[in-house]
Amino acid sequence: QVQLVESGGGLVQAGGSLRLSCAASGRTFSTYHLAWFRQAPGKGSDFVAAHASGGGITYYSDSVKGRFTISRDNAKNTVYLQMNSLKPEDTAVYCCAAKDTAFYSGVTDRGRYAYWGQGTQVTVSS
Repeated sequence: QVQLVESGGGLVQAGGSLRLSCAASGRTFSTYHLAWFRQAPGKGSDFVAAHASGGGITYYSDSVKGRFTISRDNAKNTVYLQMNSLKPEDTAVYCCAAKDTAFYSGVTDRGRYAYWGQGTQVTVSS
């Protein structure tokens, strides 16, 4: 069982940066693959980035590649999303998620993730 709590959202101007954090409870945090998804107003949930449980393997959506960086600190049970060069279209509620099935098996499919945080709002003004 993993419980996830996001923080770090807010209002930022286009071109600015934010760092989101997702703190997890549970002694087996290091064994889970972690991901960030986002949902813009009136739209479905979109995959943003994922970080494997070991080996530093990461995977990004094309829309954020080169601008966002996902990282994790297993000692702090925390996963981060550093967001640079933000655009108004990045405005959304960002949620972190965890799964313990194979990393590349449905890595972008929210249905494959068993545990979810409540989300944090990111608003990018133009």
